[in-house]
Amino acid sequence: MPITFSVIGGKNGWAGSSWTITNDDELAGLIARVALGQSRYVRRVLKETGFAAPDAKETELAGALKLLTATDPKNPWHRDGWLFQVISWIAANLQDPNGLIAPPHMIHAHKGFDGVHVKIDPKTNLVTSVVICEEKATDNARKMVRDRIWKEFEGMQSGERDNELAAEVTRLLETAKSVDVDSAVETIVWKNARYYRIAITIGDEHNDASGYQKLFDGYDAVVNGEVIRRRGEVLYLKNLRAWMAVLANRATKKATAMVAVHV
Repeated sequence: MPITFSVIGGKNGWAGSSWTITNDDELAGLIARVALGQSRYVRRVLKETGFAAPDAKETELAGALKLLTATDPKNPWHRDGWLFQVISWIAANLQDPNGLIAPPHMIHAHKGFDGVHVKIDPKTNLVTSVVICEEKATDNARKMVRDRIWKEFEGMQSGERDNELAAEVTRLLETAKSVDVDSAVETIVWKNARYYRIAITIGDEHNDASGYQKLFDGYDAVVNGEVIRRRGEVLYLKNLRAWMAVLANRATKKATAMVAVHV
């Protein structure tokens, strides 16, 4: 698999992992599949082996290339944000193969949640929690956490977006089997059933134990309760924008090649 994980944490404040990209080429291939609209296939690849990939159609390529291209190469924030959300989705599926995880958005700068995961007890088929994600590719991780993500989480804790969350969870649950959707939606109204997950790119400043602590300082003040409610995921990249540009180029070539095979 293209990502491995190392456990990190901040005393009693939060827990999570540091990601390492072990195979850029494999990662680019999975991203290409997602860009072509094949997230269901990618999810199966992350869990199973031994089945054929779906055909990649020429009509899907234009949209895929749009996702993989920065409209303004000098300001690639939206493309890089989308790429990172796909990487975070891949990471989430590797970490929790049985989780119910919303597929990546298929437009840049989507206004909804970056990610939503629903955890279901396999014995009772009852929803135990919903995980609300903030997934950011940024050159200034602490500022992003302090000035933007904390505000988003505080708003979620106060119920500002309950209607959006209920709608998103309902869509996810309708794809599951043997789950009482109405009861599950009632469950997520309770604030202690909401868990939070930050996935963010970091540079040298935050790439060690003390750096992680500084990055997520204040997490327990924003989201109270058990440590399990506060997850922090980091991806260290020495040169974020250059790495994203190379990854996007690789994924573009792969998507184009996938389509060419079936033309």
